[in-house]
Amino acid sequence: MSQSAQIRRSSGGFFLTLVSRYWGVLAVLLAWQAWVSISGVNAIVMPHPIDVLLNIVQNPGSYWQNGSQTLLLAAGGLVMGMALGTLIAVVAWTSRVLSGILIPLGLIFSSVPVVALIPVLARLLGYDVRTVLAIVVIISFFPAFVFTSAGLRALPPGSEDLFQVLGASKWRRFVHLVMPSAVPNWMIALRLAAPPAVLSAMVAEFLMGSSGLGYMFRAAATDFDTAQAFGTSVVATAISVLCFTAATLAETRVNQKWK
Repeated sequence: MSQSAQIRRSSGGFFLTLVSRYWGVLAVLLAWQAWVSISGVNAIVMPHPIDVLLNIVQNPGSYWQNGSQTLLLAAGGLVMGMALGTLIAVVAWTSRVLSGILIPLGLIFSSVPVVALIPVLARLLGYDVRTVLAIVVIISFFPAFVFTSAGLRALPPGSEDLFQVLGASKWRRFVHLVMPSAVPNWMIALRLAAPPAVLSAMVAEFLMGSSGLGYMFRAAATDFDTAQAFGTSVVATAISVLCFTAATLAETRVNQKWK
């Protein structure tokens, strides 16, 4: 088989794979285009998909600058929130008294709407990226705390009795039994917290930021630039999907090696 034939075959296979996996997205785009064309709705209300795509292609610098900032803040807040949630879960595991205090406080704190926290944190930290980062940390904290706490207590049957019979100290039980048992749950928390981290960063930027995708969306909506507003939403969705996919792949790899 010639090289050109191999290239055509690989390109055709890639196209078929793309259609088979994302046919739902393609169907939504086609339905969107058909509805806008047939109804004749004003572009300020609903732009054509091609206009949204052109806006992204024609303004790559703006999308890249604001999107990278939102992604970095989401990633940094996710790491800090996961670390904080894990730390508090470990502290709660060490004592029943601390567990009885920290778990209800964590549940109450996580139940407060994030929109209500933003003005308070902005007053304390300032109207800048520190507040955005703090919001992402808070959103990422709860899944890490809940799933790590459950994983620390989900030990293999009989394993704790075996460690006690062997005379292992509490520290050795924690290092060699308890913490390894919590790793699969921790990876689940990472997968679940990754997409909301991007969303929470956007919400904070929308309400009080001066840059980022959230601010970009607010500015576009204020100027009735619907194509850019939709483009910002598309880019944010793509970032969230990539974060979720990366976290899912990491979870799969870790579980394969861990088990």
